[in-house]
Amino acid sequence: MDLASYKAGNNFKTFVLVAALTGLLLAIGYLIGGASGLIVFALIAVVFNFVMFWFSGKIALKMSKAVPVSEQEAPELHRMIAGLAARAGVPKPAVYMTPAEQPNAFATGRSPKHAAIAVTHGIMQALPPRELEGVLAHEMGHIKNHDILIASIAAMVAGAISAIANFLQFSLLFGGDDDNPLGIVGTLATIILAPIAAAIIQMAISRQREYVADATGAQLLGDPNPLADALETLQRGAEAIPMKVNPSAAPLFIVNPLAANARGGRGGGRMSQLFSTHPPMEERVARLRRMAGASSLQLQTF
Repeated sequence: MDLASYKAGNNFKTFVLVAALTGLLLAIGYLIGGASGLIVFALIAVVFNFVMFWFSGKIALKMSKAVPVSEQEAPELHRMIAGLAARAGVPKPAVYMTPAEQPNAFATGRSPKHAAIAVTHGIMQALPPRELEGVLAHEMGHIKNHDILIASIAAMVAGAISAIANFLQFSLLFGGDDDNPLGIVGTLATIILAPIAAAIIQMAISRQREYVADATGAQLLGDPNPLADALETLQRGAEAIPMKVNPSAAPLFIVNPLAANARGGRGGGRMSQLFSTHPPMEERVARLRRMAGASSLQLQTF
């Protein structure tokens, strides 16, 4: 896979994602209030798209209760991130930590110049330094590959649509809206289909990007084995230690932080894999192990 083509594809996916959100908002507006609802939701879409581009990264950090960590508080963490950023040819990201005990991490921001890497408190205890550096290399891969904007926007899209669906459920309990041209059927369709549409958007973005970030991280580190070992540890941690996280933000993390979904993703059949926000862990680890057996680390193998 050519990295330049992958980045261009990310830019196109971002456009498609924003267009899909806009279209979905307009459809919801029409279902709720006809022409007047269409106008109102068109204005909402404009505002929301502006907020998504400029503030999605900050919102993702807030959703995860991440706080900045200074170099004095975590010198080794900062040293690793600075070294990986230099190798990746990007500015050093801001460093954050969440209070979660589950070992996990994610990257966010609107561009490499405005990026952040957040680690959980648990990952600092669970991984030896070399494996932690493998995880950070994966997250640096997301930044280098320009994944972070599209992932942050996807989290906001899913969160917004879920919020709208919840509002519609509440309004339906009190009789719905008489201006809705499709009546209760349209409202029910919106409640059911909107979260599904959000999940499809997330899945379409999440799965391939994880494979490519794994490969990029292995290249930055010069060895895929530390990341492969770390992923196995993180998977066990996600299954053993639940994390309270907004489901909309789950695709941001290197490993699915929702314990039930993490367990369901292991050998759960085609349907469970279809509705998983992350690729099967066995496949991710196997690809990294194959890279370790190759004579050189090639992104094209992914």
